[in-house]
Amino acid sequence: MLTLPENIQAQVGAARHKVNASANMGYYLVGAIMAGLFIGLADVFMMTGGGPLRVAGSPWASLVEGGVFGIGLILVVFAGGELATSAMMILPIGLKEKGVSTSGAARAFGIMIVGNLLGSILVAALVWGGGIMAEGTVPGAAMASVVAAKAHKTTVELFFRAILCNILVCLAIWSVSRAQHEVAKMILMAWCMATFVASGMEHVVANMTTFALGIMHGVDGGTWVEAARNLSVVLAGNIVGGAVFVGGTMWFAAQADRTLVH
Repeated sequence: MLTLPENIQAQVGAARHKVNASANMGYYLVGAIMAGLFIGLADVFMMTGGGPLRVAGSPWASLVEGGVFGIGLILVVFAGGELATSAMMILPIGLKEKGVSTSGAARAFGIMIVGNLLGSILVAALVWGGGIMAEGTVPGAAMASVVAAKAHKTTVELFFRAILCNILVCLAIWSVSRAQHEVAKMILMAWCMATFVASGMEHVVANMTTFALGIMHGVDGGTWVEAARNLSVVLAGNIVGGAVFVGGTMWFAAQADRTLVH
């Protein structure tokens, strides 16, 4: 297992890779689209897999939904993709260590956000075209319930739930970097994702798919205005969770080990 300082350097290496790769904007955009698509598929799986329990009012609904959502991050890591939420930890560490430039980090992050959004919309369009969540279906009712619940949360609630969410997402990626075995990595990611979903936290990329589905299907709360409010607030909260609560604190904690070495 990597030490804290070693893992900091691993994140710096990841930040450099993202910044260098983003110089080829077209290729990098496709990687970001794929990450948005993977998280979107997990969002759909959450609503189809846990939807019957949610519609039935089962207390086990959130646990099942959380249990299946982990496939999204697992696909991002193992299949390959550029996810904005984990980059909210990686790029700030790269900046703090002076491993990447501010302009390069901004370019990479901007492409990721755009690509993740396009991938999310693509998944939603495919689901809409396939009638998977059409009116009168159980998955459709579950999706409408999820959209309405998000639309009725206050801005303050969304912000703090978003901080908590990306603490878990970035801890998953931080821990995966330290782990050496593939099964351990999958378990770490699955449990962290299950925690944030089952606890009702807010992930900006997952919400891109949720609101794209809501808008396309015309459900209560599925409006452009509500989508803009939710995504902007959740984006800000996710940034704080990743950059400050994980990236910042892990970087600070690693200084103690560096002091001991010197």
